[in-house]
Amino acid sequence: MWWIAGFVSLAVMAFAIITFNDLIAARNRVRKAWSNIDVQLQRRYDLVPQLVAIVKGYAAHERATFEEVAQLRNRAISTAPVAQRGEIETQLQVQVTRLLALQESNPDLKASDNFAQLQRDLVDVEDRLQTARQEYNETVREFNTQIENFPDLLLARPFGFRPLEFFQAQDREAMQV
Repeated sequence: MWWIAGFVSLAVMAFAIITFNDLIAARNRVRKAWSNIDVQLQRRYDLVPQLVAIVKGYAAHERATFEEVAQLRNRAISTAPVAQRGEIETQLQVQVTRLLALQESNPDLKASDNFAQLQRDLVDVEDRLQTARQEYNETVREFNTQIENFPDLLLARPFGFRPLEFFQAQDREAMQV
């Protein structure tokens, strides 16, 4: 009879170890996916001041937009919560889109090689950022599902695994200027 109790104990212990390791791996996949977003956001943050500097020379009357972009960039860099960061990133993207739209009313800006290169770089960053957001949200969905599924939730809750927030950004239609 003792061998049955030993087998059951061993099975429970194996389940606990495997499940805990799976939860850690899932959490690390989410962290890696967030890191990919962070890399693309940093690339955008590095390009935004260059864009502002170029556009400033051609459209000095857009001072409020320049100030808003700088303020949003600084808030985005220093803001940690995912949900709040998504809101700020959406606002920043709207303002950057406004800066890019200034080329339509300024032929000199439209002809600038530096502006054209920055515009291409920003489009590339936005494409990569969209892919990184999708990957992050997918890994968060998988993680949240895993910690809510039985029997994993028996270990997830006691060990402090909590649902994570999705990185929400408004759709392109909502951001039209």
